[in-house]
Amino acid sequence: MASPVLETHGLVKTYGHAESEFQALKGITTQIWNAESVAVVGKSGSGKSTLMHLLALLDAPTQGSIVLSGQMTSQLGAREFSQLRNETFGFVFQQFFLNPQQTVLENVTLPLKIAGVSKAERNRRGMETLEQLDMAEKAKNKATTLSGGQKQRACIARALINDPTVIFADEPTGNLDTATGEIVEDILFDLHARRMITLIVVTHDEDLAAKCQRRLIMQDGQILREERGVTP
Repeated sequence: MASPVLETHGLVKTYGHAESEFQALKGITTQIWNAESVAVVGKSGSGKSTLMHLLALLDAPTQGSIVLSGQMTSQLGAREFSQLRNETFGFVFQQFFLNPQQTVLENVTLPLKIAGVSKAERNRRGMETLEQLDMAEKAKNKATTLSGGQKQRACIARALINDPTVIFADEPTGNLDTATGEIVEDILFDLHARRMITLIVVTHDEDLAAKCQRRLIMQDGQILREERGVTP
């Protein structure tokens, strides 16, 4: 891991104003290294989800800076910012966010459609990605016909479709039973190892966090400590 893919410097995130002001993050400085797996761990209200949203460029800090692959994100124009996020990041959430009216293939290829990729190329890459996750036979099915585990596989396929550098997984097994959750975890960590993807997992699941190479333990909007886990 030669260089950080993400760096934060003094990140502060404040919500509300005056008497109702709440500081969700209190000066977070950290680095996420290329091709490592990191768990962001903490109780509800610790700031872990807020940190993920800032790292993923889904929200902006009140103070501080974020550097992505050497680029100061605050210096990017709106179009550059959106393009960089779409090309660099993939997302897997606890809630599946699949359009029930669309087929699995249409859901999976949505990031490519946003990026302006032709339909033929979208479908080719979508089928290739679904094949890797043993989901090709479900490509023409509506998302509503899938089981929970199949929906999460479809979400992982969607996260992979742009060949991202970083995958954010926010409680990726939270809506799954134990056996299905373990399968999804195995898929994520296998992809991390084979593709050298940086994997950032937000979780309260200690067993899932223990599988990561590094853990950021959060409390009251700060990183309380770092722990080392699995050696890459």
